Amino acid sequence: MNTASDAWQNLKQHSRDMNNTTLNQLFECDADRFNRFSVCLDDFLVDYSKNLLTDETMALLAQLAIESNLVERINEMFSGSAINISENRAALHTLLRGSKPTSPSRMNIERLKQVQESLSKMTTFAEGIQSGKLTGSTGKPFKNILHIGVGGSVLGPSMAVRALAPYSNNSIAIQFVTNVDGADLHDKMSNLDPETTLILVASKTFLTQETMLNARSARAWITKALGPKSVGNHFAALSSNLKQTEEFGILPERHFELWDWVGGRYSLWSAIGLPILISIGSKNFRQLLSGAHQLDNHFRNCSLEKNIPVILGLISIWHRSILGYKSHAIIPYDQRLELLIAHIQQLQMESNGKSINREGSKIPTASSGVIWGEVGTNAQHSFFQLLHQGSDIIPCDFLIAANAHHDLQHHHETLIANCFAQSQALMKGRNLDETKNHLLKKGLLLADIERIAPHATFPGNRPSTTILYRKLDPKTLGMLIAAYEHKTFVEGAIWNINSFDQWGVELGKELASQLLPAVKMEPAPSELDGSTSGLINRIRGFQKATN
Repeated sequence: MNTASDAWQNLKQHSRDMNNTTLNQLFECDADRFNRFSVCLDDFLVDYSKNLLTDETMALLAQLAIESNLVERINEMFSGSAINISENRAALHTLLRGSKPTSPSRMNIERLKQVQESLSKMTTFAEGIQSGKLTGSTGKPFKNILHIGVGGSVLGPSMAVRALAPYSNNSIAIQFVTNVDGADLHDKMSNLDPETTLILVASKTFLTQETMLNARSARAWITKALGPKSVGNHFAALSSNLKQTEEFGILPERHFELWDWVGGRYSLWSAIGLPILISIGSKNFRQLLSGAHQLDNHFRNCSLEKNIPVILGLISIWHRSILGYKSHAIIPYDQRLELLIAHIQQLQMESNGKSINREGSKIPTASSGVIWGEVGTNAQHSFFQLLHQGSDIIPCDFLIAANAHHDLQHHHETLIANCFAQSQALMKGRNLDETKNHLLKKGLLLADIERIAPHATFPGNRPSTTILYRKLDPKTLGMLIAAYEHKTFVEGAIWNINSFDQWGVELGKELASQLLPAVKMEPAPSELDGSTSGLINRIRGFQKATN
């Protein structure tokens, strides 16, 4: 990123020119603002009119995208180029949902063949589980799936299974174990019958510490109940390491391949999505892929000015790097999207939470801010105080479906009203005079009005984007996830960072391995800082006292 470029400097000057502009003024001056600052793809609408920006803002951001070679970067990703430069890998998760690479190389043709074969194998296996043809070692059909993984191998599939619960066949309960904390595995297994439980182990290398510790404990649980020969019937592997999965005891026909050109946080479309496929069936799973594929085509073919991920990404750059907003809240007004927030957290912060550019130099501006949130209306009663009256401006994404899956119509109408009201309140606010008049109409005494009014004013002018869709079905979920994936890519392209590695997770893992012997009462590493040494000594003391 060149912060000395014309586009960058023009944006900085433009932001200063906008200092005294309010959203209320922009709407008052433009009766057609909603139509001009919203974009629709079928039944998927993105309303970004409540962000503090104008035609000039969007034109300058588009110029920044052009100067940053965004279109070329998009083409590189879809062609299968090794855009993950630190690991010399492609990032072709789009291939998993039917978006053919722009480069018909022999390698890409082989990749496409592998994807098709994998999906066919997954479908056959899932249908065998659903029908009861595939059974456990005692001949009983599976009633429970225990999916073990960490990070992207759990966040994506668990989110999708929860979001698409209305499409589940409900004959098989699916649970996810991700934490190395034994309480996670213990509490899940305590309610399961080994005879009717299938365990999916999701690890690209099949060496991930947390995942393999949980997998070995689950294997011991199965072995104790059913004998060592039962492991092959009760486990399947989602991995690229066939040798390790076979050594673990998993049958080759129950090994589902992963590839190094698909990152974990983009992997729910791959074999990592097997629990989704088992839950919702092949037809619905293909609809999930279809929605993402439609968004892929939109992203690669639509002009910058009407391109949903490009618009979302450029607004994010405007907020973070130009205006200096430090965080971004995701507020789905849909209880079944409660796990989407964690998925987007990983997607954006693991992808773009970096300070080094693609050339290995420090980037000259802020990159990813903190992504956080909660489902509405819960969020209104926890942190919306901060959003409305806090000292920081925090942009929000509101997500809402026009139609619910249940027949409690008044509930859904109330939900929609709350969603729209919050975005309106953040934008409009209520100044001191308006607040005093409001309190006067409520019958308060003048002295009380003077005392309360400063606390009851709302500054307004706080930005938000609303994503509205017809219904949360598999296709819509695919579009929604792909939109955030490509938004993240746009951010990374503008910041000139590699959005497809995650070296920031490595140091802590290495140090944990070094400290594990000391935690087990073995000698501690010779060179420890005073705090870590003190913590180890104290925890040893606590453990001895308990024993």
